[in-house]
Amino acid sequence: MNLQKRTPDAFVILFALILICAAATWFVPGGAYVTADDGTVSFERVSAVPQTWQVFSALYEGFKLQAGIIAFILIVGGAFWVLNATGAVAFGIRRFVARVRGSERWVLIGITLLFSLAGAVFGMSEETIPFVGIVVPLVVSMGFDAITGLLIVYVAANIGFSSAFLNPFTVGIAQEMAGLPLFSGMGYRILCWALLTAVLIVFILIYTSRIKKSSSEVEPANLVDEDGVSKGRKIVVLCILLVTMVALIVGVTVWKWYITEIAALFLAMGIACGAAAGFGPWRISREFVAGAKDIFSAALVVGLASGMVVILQNGRIMDSILHGLESGLGDGGRTGALTVMYGTQTLINLLIPSATAKAAITIPIMAPFSDLIGLSRQACVLAFQFGDGFTNMLTPTSGVLVAALAMAKVPYTKWVKFAWKYVLVLILVGFILLLPTVLLPLEGF
Repeated sequence: MNLQKRTPDAFVILFALILICAAATWFVPGGAYVTADDGTVSFERVSAVPQTWQVFSALYEGFKLQAGIIAFILIVGGAFWVLNATGAVAFGIRRFVARVRGSERWVLIGITLLFSLAGAVFGMSEETIPFVGIVVPLVVSMGFDAITGLLIVYVAANIGFSSAFLNPFTVGIAQEMAGLPLFSGMGYRILCWALLTAVLIVFILIYTSRIKKSSSEVEPANLVDEDGVSKGRKIVVLCILLVTMVALIVGVTVWKWYITEIAALFLAMGIACGAAAGFGPWRISREFVAGAKDIFSAALVVGLASGMVVILQNGRIMDSILHGLESGLGDGGRTGALTVMYGTQTLINLLIPSATAKAAITIPIMAPFSDLIGLSRQACVLAFQFGDGFTNMLTPTSGVLVAALAMAKVPYTKWVKFAWKYVLVLILVGFILLLPTVLLPLEGF
């Protein structure tokens, strides 16, 4: 992939945003949220710290802030480069495509449901990154494109994450902070998940009907055996890949693995696959470094995007911006307040993609406010869920999005041009799904 030609626009846009954030520190009053001994959160005015030359240290500070996800991106990129160099994935794809010929869209639906359910049940997010590297070549060989692969893996998991009914990172944390029984109100959340997943499936079917290529049009160049690896060795490599996928699922669901363990798993997979293909240690090392180089621009984007958040935090205006958004809750009745609450969470998510961080800041404020206006705390949590999830598919501060795009070799600017209308539809559907929490007597709400 020629990264120099594909990604500069994203770098220019992000640096321009950093400059805007730095300029804002000169005009926006400073502020900070303070947690009292009894756990209550209040907002206090503090002196802002205008940022100047810090715009040039923002990249470094952003790298420090997101060191974990950046290291994860480089390790997974290197490991998959070794895997792809064996030719085993192309070998397996050709045989799979031959078997599902004529049933391709059922395969897309099945994969979409699987990843959406994974997001809804155990909060799959970062874990989608390596799957993108596997699924994108598969769907391309079936006559679709890389964006289709992103839709059925990354977007599907994001939809599940946004409308989750068992996700401990959103529902669990938010309900605990709101003083609600853990995973209560599950019935309506399952309905929301089903409807939003159905919207995604319809969108995928419409999109793929427009871009599906005939078998004769599918480029076979990347599927030709030019690696010199025997069929037997490729089968062994595929078995290693299968064991890795099973270990990933078990590790995340049973042993509560996160990116440290997942990165270690895929590094081990890359080494094992290279050895099984007959590569020597020098060949494995060269392939790994080549993969890390290929995906390095994604690490730069993550660091630069995080630098924007660092500027706002160091300038002490991040909490002021959040407070200003929350102050808009005001008057307007339950429906109006819920609308503003949802919009506030959606806007905050553009700055803070972390569900845990947003919950810690917003739920302690919005939950008591819900009580004052007679709004269910469950509705407050659901507004948090939807607001936390949908815009993750656009914000450059999401390391998962940037990494997934890098694995799929889709430029950020191209993705935004494609996805922004769909995200707006999701935001609208999310608002419609919030209305019954005010207008109807729902169980658990």
